[in-house]
Amino acid sequence: MRKECVTAYVALGANLGDAAASVRQAMDAIGSLADTKVTRRSSLYRTAPVDASGPDYINAVVEVSTALPAPLLLQQLQQLEQGAGRERSYRNAPRTLDLDLLLYGDAQLQGPALTIPHPRMAARAFVLVPLAEIAPQRVSAAQLRRVSAQAIQRL
Repeated sequence: MRKECVTAYVALGANLGDAAASVRQAMDAIGSLADTKVTRRSSLYRTAPVDASGPDYINAVVEVSTALPAPLLLQQLQQLEQGAGRERSYRNAPRTLDLDLLLYGDAQLQGPALTIPHPRMAARAFVLVPLAEIAPQRVSAAQLRRVSAQAIQRL
């Protein structure tokens, strides 16, 4: 029996260690999750921390085709973060790897562990700009205008 796949989008970010290498490695690791294939990768982008301190972030977004249910996909992403040494010492702490499940098909989910669409994605250039690069139909011109004051540099 063939499993039904959903198109989902995952934001990646890191600002500790070799952040660019961490993001690239995480893209590969996401593609090796069970029943999951990376179908598109954005460019890497450099951004200043938002509501936080520390070094600049390297950010990207990947599109995946997955048969994993959204909560299981999130759990797998969090395991990748832990494997990369992610510590959640305080809110918006600098991080070795941050993976956020942005969109899961057209699903709208609201729960204590998972909200889809991601509740803060529309306020973040570091999410919208790379998402617009690989899935322009998912980001409106108005959304991009609202984050246009946030500095973001394509690498």
